[in-house]
Amino acid sequence: MLKARILTALVVLPLFLSALFFLQDIFWAIVLLSLTVIGSREWSRLAGFSVKNTIVFMLLTTVIGGELLFQLSESLKTNIYSIELIWVYGLSAAFWIIAVPPYLKQLFTIKQPFILMLIGWIVLLPTCLALYQLRAIGPMLLLGFMATIWISDSAAYFTGRSLGKRKLAPQISPNKTWEGVAGALIAVLIYGLIWDFWFNEQSLAAKLIPLLLFMAILGIIGDLYESLMKRQAGVKDSGNILPGHGGILDRIDALTSSLPFATLALLIFYSSAS
Repeated sequence: MLKARILTALVVLPLFLSALFFLQDIFWAIVLLSLTVIGSREWSRLAGFSVKNTIVFMLLTTVIGGELLFQLSESLKTNIYSIELIWVYGLSAAFWIIAVPPYLKQLFTIKQPFILMLIGWIVLLPTCLALYQLRAIGPMLLLGFMATIWISDSAAYFTGRSLGKRKLAPQISPNKTWEGVAGALIAVLIYGLIWDFWFNEQSLAAKLIPLLLFMAILGIIGDLYESLMKRQAGVKDSGNILPGHGGILDRIDALTSSLPFATLALLIFYSSAS
């Protein structure tokens, strides 16, 4: 398993970085939409959709995702900080901040296909748009935000493994601990301080560290939410497209909750500053 994980990472990471920095916008959009549709197939599995509902969900995801990406791409031609689709990021933030924590606490099961489709779109589509708009603003900015989650995940894993005693959510993910959460936040704080030195504009730098810390917290919530969905579906991974890593949702679970919020915060900051 470890060998498969390493080999997959060695193949996927260079491909991702090449796409991030060198693909034309149209091809980047196609990549993102393709990954979103694959994610919708994995979500259908977690939600327990019938074959008919799975096909409908995937087709609607393709149409809605394509239309939103087109609207976003057009608006970004005149202003990369366009707030035309800010409502999508706001909806995502409301879902992860207001709706998900009580859901994780109560551990009830949602069975209505239509509601599960709506949730699937809230999870997938804002992430797709955030990946597109953040890249348009700056590939290094997107990479920096994604690195926040990677650092948080790694620090939580190693801290929890070596020091973890108090379980964070034993009914959802028994291996996660509060010590791991503390390790993640400390690591992100250090990362934010290092990143802070690269900014000359103090008004932005002062807001960077709180944003990164909140992203780390949302990332943990996103991770727990997908773990709960997998537990309720009775599966270990959302899919098997990435050997050793599982599915697309397994790799972006923390990004689905954190990247749209980061985009929302960035757009609010620049719209208020202008």
